[in-house]
Amino acid sequence: MKMPKEKRTYCPHCKRHTIHEVHTSKKRKASELKWGQRQFRRVTAGYRGYPRPLPGGNKPVKKLDLRYKCKECGKSHIRKSFRVGKPEWVSN
Repeated sequence: MKMPKEKRTYCPHCKRHTIHEVHTSKKRKASELKWGQRQFRRVTAGYRGYPRPLPGGNKPVKKLDLRYKCKECGKSHIRKSFRVGKPEWVSN
């Protein structure tokens, strides 16, 4: 799907329409200090099996998480995501 690199849209911080840079947000490395991760490490330690069922299959098309960064104030916000195969960035 063709996506614009820049888009004029509403900025909730400036409270008006401004030019925004559009890019996808990348997944960060999960923190080892979170309670769920500590519990997971505790359960998988030793001679036990995997604590939860392994994922069966991935979806063919993932939801795209678009991040809009305002060129005026520099703050970014996320819009409701939608399914897209592969984003193709085009200049305006």
